[in-house]
Amino acid sequence: MDYKSTLHMPKTRFEMRGNLTKKEPKFQQRWADMGLFEKMLERREGAEPWTLHDGPPYANGDIHLGHALNKILKDVINKSRYMMGNKVHYIPGWDTHGLPIETAVTKLGYDRKKIGIPEFRRICHDFALEQVERQKKGFLALGSIGDYDHPYITLTPDFEARQIEIFGKMASDGLIYQGLKPVYWSPSSESALAEAEVEYKDVKSPTIYVKFAVKDGRGVLEEGDSIVIWTTTPWTIPGNL
Repeated sequence: MDYKSTLHMPKTRFEMRGNLTKKEPKFQQRWADMGLFEKMLERREGAEPWTLHDGPPYANGDIHLGHALNKILKDVINKSRYMMGNKVHYIPGWDTHGLPIETAVTKLGYDRKKIGIPEFRRICHDFALEQVERQKKGFLALGSIGDYDHPYITLTPDFEARQIEIFGKMASDGLIYQGLKPVYWSPSSESALAEAEVEYKDVKSPTIYVKFAVKDGRGVLEEGDSIVIWTTTPWTIPGNL
């Protein structure tokens, strides 16, 4: 007996397979053609603005899971604020300066000591802008919505001019001063390091008890008394004054 005709199965026009690798680029192109981000701004014209300041990623390679997590979370926040009625003008950005980009270029085979600093900077400049375009495609593929046609890029003259302007105001307000502070230096990279970039190697060492003779008891301690200390860093004792 054929039971097929007795089954009441739901009918749908949806395909059995997602085929997202083929469909997602079409979705993204449709959003770009219709100017989705611009339409979202128009829809919220006059509404209370809400801004997410984008901490920029380094333009030093293709996006990875960390980038994806960062951008998707920001996109969820932006879209939720938009659905709450705010005007959300999200401007993505890229950090195109610094050691990560120089390191990436060095791994490509460029030796800054042989080609010279000006040429090395030019190569880093061009490399960073190439990575901006590569990462932009990746972020758009994640469904991120924002003003990707007008991002902020830290190496552009207008951005650098604004930085200098703000620094000048900070100096005039007395916020810039010279003080004493240790600066971590990487001999291999020949660059200063942030404190968060310094990693310490775990070292096991013996602990010791040390007896310090009292020179002046000040009427509290007797002559010949000692103070005993316990330390987990015995290598500091020779320099202990």
